[in-house]
Amino acid sequence: MSTDEQLRILLADDSTEIRLILREHLSDRGWEIFEATDGAEALETILVEKPHLIILDVMMPELNGWEVLKYLRSKPHIKDTKVLMLTGVGAKVNSLTSPLFGADLYLDKPFDLDVLDEKLDVLTAEL
Repeated sequence: MSTDEQLRILLADDSTEIRLILREHLSDRGWEIFEATDGAEALETILVEKPHLIILDVMMPELNGWEVLKYLRSKPHIKDTKVLMLTGVGAKVNSLTSPLFGADLYLDKPFDLDVLDEKLDVLTAEL
């Protein structure tokens, strides 16, 4: 990513409240923020907008987050997109499945915004 390019982030979660919290928390970072309410919309947004980073919920309608991530990792032109899985499926399930499907990092709901920031800092430092 060039230094002049604005970071593009997708917030994919079926919870309006979670998307609102994330959008408000991240709005001061100067990132271009996109939102998706289900897995199909997330996939469409990924293909059209080509975000640099995705915060991806697992349990969503249409396609779940694991299905979205599996597709993402199978396509050469988008496979290196950074993904933070954000989910309430449980810490043990999340710790086993997120790396298996190719998530860069994961975070369990409910989450602490400071921990979220730490994980986002790690991911954006790699861009």
